[in-house]
Amino acid sequence: MSSVWFKKHFFRSGSSANPGNAESLRRGVEQQLPAAPLYRRPKFLSGVCSGERLPGRRPIYCPPRDRPLQWRTGYAEVINAEKSEFNEDQATCCQISVRRREIGMEEEQDWLILCSNQYLVGYYWALFDGHGGPDAAIIASNYLHYCIKQKLEEVVEGITEAQPPMHLSGCCICPSDPQFVEEKQIQQEDVVIGALENAFQECDEAIGQEMEATNQSGGCTALAALYLQGKLYVANAGDSRAILVQKQSVVPLSSEFTPETERQRIQQLAFLCPKLLADEFTRFEFPRRLKGDDVGQKVLYRDYSMAGWGYKTVEKADLKYPLIHGHGKQTRLLGTLAVSRGLGDHQLKVIDTDIEVKPFLSCIPQVKVFDFASHNIKEDDVLVLATDGLWDILSNEEVAQIGRSFLDENRTDPYRFSELARCLVHRVRGKKNGHQWILDGNSSASYDDISVFVIPLYNRDEDC
Repeated sequence: MSSVWFKKHFFRSGSSANPGNAESLRRGVEQQLPAAPLYRRPKFLSGVCSGERLPGRRPIYCPPRDRPLQWRTGYAEVINAEKSEFNEDQATCCQISVRRREIGMEEEQDWLILCSNQYLVGYYWALFDGHGGPDAAIIASNYLHYCIKQKLEEVVEGITEAQPPMHLSGCCICPSDPQFVEEKQIQQEDVVIGALENAFQECDEAIGQEMEATNQSGGCTALAALYLQGKLYVANAGDSRAILVQKQSVVPLSSEFTPETERQRIQQLAFLCPKLLADEFTRFEFPRRLKGDDVGQKVLYRDYSMAGWGYKTVEKADLKYPLIHGHGKQTRLLGTLAVSRGLGDHQLKVIDTDIEVKPFLSCIPQVKVFDFASHNIKEDDVLVLATDGLWDILSNEEVAQIGRSFLDENRTDPYRFSELARCLVHRVRGKKNGHQWILDGNSSASYDDISVFVIPLYNRDEDC
């Protein structure tokens, strides 16, 4: 499957006007733009009654019990607390088959059969948290797994050997090629990681093209888990989170990427390319926004080369708005965005300026690998994937404690993983009290969209 084929068949911008239609040509700039992606919920929720959105009520939705997800995966979601009209989260859960490309194979063949047993079968779950509208998350949920399939197929010969060959064709130009690969300690999983990184990049480029063609804007974070050949690959670009919950431990399988966590990378880019700031921002970080009275004083600051803090004499240029400003969840990049990695946002600019935010964003995920062969997986061990709406309220340990207790108390329930996902969403959704959403203890509930996968690892399918 090529990206060109997929975009031609599935992206609305892939179709063009009939060149023989003179009326269309005469319309020029008035010619109708391709339609934006249609809003929808995840495909595996089809048939689930959405109901009417009522004030003070945020219903939780789960897949129907007669159509269980792979591995008996649990899923639950709830829309935000009236922050926006749509649920901007999206989710995907499917199998991905990875096949050898055959010379001369026609591109027009039906490449959408994802469950072929002809070669390797992987299992895929992903969450996308949209911002600036749902469009980027919808495109990513439709497309990222196809990009992953394509990139894996391009290097399939390199992921079937413990040590990938120097040349994908298997030829040996230099007798010492295997030694060079061994010295670099390049292993099978490194090629899979590279394929995932390239897939995220291709998906980001496709989103940019589609959003431009449909005159849309927005972006999304992306968290994807791929089980392939006995290993779990978790790729994260954004502030969603994945944890592995075991009886005695919690293993983080992702790191959040925000302007705070990636401060040095972002500041270094501003140092190397100062024109990106358009003389409107300062790259330096200060504990607070500086004032005119600070000029000439020595104050605490940080630059791209510093993990610690130093003192600098404040100049007038330091009074500009900081490249990164705020603390915790309130931190913003260029006063605009709360995440530093993700997909989309190609059209995003700082309000009332022509300063582009995209150059400071990265679409490349961090990929962590969990090798099942090196761990003793127990019956109640689960992988929890969730958007930040859950983690804003619950810590890793709190989610783990809820999970252990719930699974132990519902050991005979065949739907317990789905019910655990529902339980986690219910814990942070809260209820409306006047203009606020609160939890039972009167603390603040999550106002955000919340999406949660609970993936059991013990009785996983082993046909891949």
